[in-house]
Amino acid sequence: MKVVTAAEMRRIDQGTIEGVGIPGIVLMETAGSAIVRAIEQHYPTCQRIGIFAGKGNNGGDGLVIARQLAHVGRDVHLFLVSPADSFTGEAEINLQIVKNLGLCIEEVLTGTPLKHDATNENPPLNHIASCELFVDAIFGTGLRGTVRDPIATVIDVINSLPAPILSVDLPSGLNADTGHPLGACVRADRTVTIGLPKRGLLVHPGAEFAGKLEVVDIGFPEQVIDTQGIQVNWTTTTQASQWVPLRPRASHKGSYGRVLVVAGSTGMTGAAALASEAALRAGAGLVTLATPKHLNPILEGLLPEVMTLPLPETDAGSLSVSATSAILEFAEKTKSVLAIGPGLSRHPDTVALVHQLVRENREQELGRRMVIDADGLNALSQAPEIISLLNREAVLTPHPGEMSRLTSSSVADLEADRIRTAQQFASDRNLTLVFKGAPTVTGLPNGDVWINSTGNPGMATGGMGDVLTGIIAGLMAQGHSSETAAVLGVYLHGLAGDITAEALGMHGLIASDVLKAVPRAISSLIA
Repeated sequence: MKVVTAAEMRRIDQGTIEGVGIPGIVLMETAGSAIVRAIEQHYPTCQRIGIFAGKGNNGGDGLVIARQLAHVGRDVHLFLVSPADSFTGEAEINLQIVKNLGLCIEEVLTGTPLKHDATNENPPLNHIASCELFVDAIFGTGLRGTVRDPIATVIDVINSLPAPILSVDLPSGLNADTGHPLGACVRADRTVTIGLPKRGLLVHPGAEFAGKLEVVDIGFPEQVIDTQGIQVNWTTTTQASQWVPLRPRASHKGSYGRVLVVAGSTGMTGAAALASEAALRAGAGLVTLATPKHLNPILEGLLPEVMTLPLPETDAGSLSVSATSAILEFAEKTKSVLAIGPGLSRHPDTVALVHQLVRENREQELGRRMVIDADGLNALSQAPEIISLLNREAVLTPHPGEMSRLTSSSVADLEADRIRTAQQFASDRNLTLVFKGAPTVTGLPNGDVWINSTGNPGMATGGMGDVLTGIIAGLMAQGHSSETAAVLGVYLHGLAGDITAEALGMHGLIASDVLKAVPRAISSLIA
């Protein structure tokens, strides 16, 4: 699903109205109807509903919602945060309609007392406080400056009351592009966004203000959306389901490809084990773990389904640069996808190994596909020119700290715009970048970006990245392009985490719990 900026959404709206000929008031009616259906579904028992409406199109949607809720028997109280005579266009038309119908309307303007008084003779506050649900339709994507009084006070009052809040399109006061509040901002329990999700709803802190997010289709034509050349996408269940690799009955282990995991060092056998098993759980037919020879007995016992390739090691118990030829020869002979980095260590000789694997893969034109994570990324950060030797099929999976080392930029600067960070790095270096975090954002070589929609805070624990590396490599082994494997792998990883959190709770969730849920996550996407 496409993800839009405020400017892109305005152009889509304009193109639909002026180019296609669907009147704005029809779009407003359709939007209002869709949100009323959402209210009936999620809040069926809330009878007394307060609707806060601004003077723009967002407020116009709120006026349609008020009328339609009243029509189905809800007790609706409409609160205008701008003078009635300031409403224009479709919002003015819908305001006149609700007036004609005799709905309860109050203006909440400068000078209107909203703080509780001892006499309890404050009609606006009393009516607000008695509502069982609030509909926030004050500001939409058109908000520019800081939210000021009296609307800032109205928002503070709404946020202070116990009734749930449903925001129309986006929480009032939220920047639609960055996800940062513009002064006072509604903290919604649910946001029903219209047409397409806005960037600010999917990144933090905007996602926290939005609560549960729902997207409703109101009929924006695909040809109008396509003219915008939108490169930012949201990975939904529908999209992920289309990518899940099928398993024909007449198949065997060789049908699903091979992965060679280059991982592990003294004290870091767990990372190697998690990545290797994750590749199998994602569906790879055969997985081999290339690891320091002294760890071989341990890992053979730990991973009965994974083959091992014991290799020369350093005195510190990490892989030696002398293992380079054996790794590349094995990968070339078996046509394996390489997963490099989990638990490798930062030993200088091991760093040299990573550099040499990339360099020789390029110089010998082997074309082996690689997923590089953890200490593999730390090795690349010590020689950024090596990154230019990676082919288009490479996938890098940094968390913010690793990304900071790769780019020599501060974590704060990188996190300020996760979408731009992933997009620019991937397109500039012609590879796929999985920028892990909340949310994980995947940048592709062609400039497209995918924002993930799965995962939860319980996954903020050691070993999760190793599982993700294995999942992506396993999907690549089954024939997916690096781009699709990365986007789908991130989605499945988060979905497995969500399935596990639902069963066990988020507290105390560990990587091996998520690992075991990967097959269930895949199965849930198969119709």
